[in-house]
Amino acid sequence: MSNAYQRRLSLTGVNTDELTEQELRALAGGVLQAGIHGLCFSPYVDGQGPGTQIDTTQIRERLAIVQDSTRWVRTFSCTEGNELIPGIAAEVGIKSMVGVWLDDDLDNNEIELANAAEIVKAGNAGILAVGNEVLLRGDLSEQQLLDYIERAKAFAGGIPVGYVDAYFEFGAHPAITDACDVILANCYPFWEGCPAQFSILYLKDMYRSAQRAANGKPVIVSETGWPNLGSATDGAVPGLESAIKYFVDTYRWAEEDDVEIFYFSAFDEAWKVGAEGDVGAYWGLWDKDGQPKYGVD
Repeated sequence: MSNAYQRRLSLTGVNTDELTEQELRALAGGVLQAGIHGLCFSPYVDGQGPGTQIDTTQIRERLAIVQDSTRWVRTFSCTEGNELIPGIAAEVGIKSMVGVWLDDDLDNNEIELANAAEIVKAGNAGILAVGNEVLLRGDLSEQQLLDYIERAKAFAGGIPVGYVDAYFEFGAHPAITDACDVILANCYPFWEGCPAQFSILYLKDMYRSAQRAANGKPVIVSETGWPNLGSATDGAVPGLESAIKYFVDTYRWAEEDDVEIFYFSAFDEAWKVGAEGDVGAYWGLWDKDGQPKYGVD
């Protein structure tokens, strides 16, 4: 059984601007030791990425690194071995937001959906996330996505079904929002060029924008984070201290306003540089070898 949430770490009154790097590291380590709500979890090791077949041994090894630090994991796919993650996570007391990857490969979409149904049947799905930034990428039409969401709701058996996309897409696509039981909003001040000192204020604005579109439905921050290395995006500059502050301040806000957040991500993933540039490899709370980046022993 995971030790996550066995104790709580209060961040009330903490001002990260007044802390040294060593103090920030200690505080970040304390947040993880106390346990966060959720982590975006891919079990890849260096040299792997989508297209790699993952086995149970690797999943167990990677999950063991993070399992005492989180209550939930979010997966991104139900194929290539990723469909095994929710069952293994359940063995150690961790719930899963099960990601059903959708894109313009319609045949693979059917496999994803069928495997998701099996995960639900086994009792290992806490939330179904049907599609990830499909509209943002333009992979499917709104009607195609609606059809997949409705099909998932048909076998979900009362498990909340949602769709993951950038926070602003829910206001732009009210039919999708109406179809979801829960709104799963990706909120990245970094990717919108927000300087680090204003990033938490901007994060809150993103969340509230999704709340307005949700019309009373629950909103979960399905991704947020800050990279420690790589190229800047306008005024948003990667950096070790900025990344630690963003992590700690994000969870201070989560504590104060009772917000459920899945932090991106568990591990550094080098394969992401293809789509995101050099910064894509440095979003993890642990490095590619599974060593904690921000905490201290």
